[in-house]
Amino acid sequence: MKVYLGCDHGGLNIKNAIIEYLKENGMDYTDFGCYTDESVDYPVYAYKVATAVADDNTSLGILCCGTGIGISMAANKVKGIRAAVCTNEFMAEMTRRHNNSNIIALGGRIIDEPTAVKLADIFLNTEFEGDRHTKRVDMITAIENGTFEV
Repeated sequence: MKVYLGCDHGGLNIKNAIIEYLKENGMDYTDFGCYTDESVDYPVYAYKVATAVADDNTSLGILCCGTGIGISMAANKVKGIRAAVCTNEFMAEMTRRHNNSNIIALGGRIIDEPTAVKLADIFLNTEFEGDRHTKRVDMITAIENGTFEV
């Protein structure tokens, strides 16, 4: 599995901590930046990661900004992306298990580096349960495609 990462200046520290975890565990990844703490625009990095994940349905993405909110909103505009902001272990597990999220969004001003690494680990190592949840994920896709009917 390939992991795509991106961040703005507010998420740089936690992204770098997650990259160290990926290296230590021999995981394949691509880092789309940013690479310094100079102010940048998070939609640029959300787009790079989201399009990479959308093009490779066997991959997952990790996005980091100050809160995780803005970067997840931008990523979710890319067709096929289900990005979720997570701040605790339960959310990181459930977004994969029940929602089949393909990107986790984390906030460098909300969580510390060890927490970010733990949430990334849970996200990357949790499988989608399928079953009754597949129907709901399919409904999200139908909304995205403009074919959803109530």
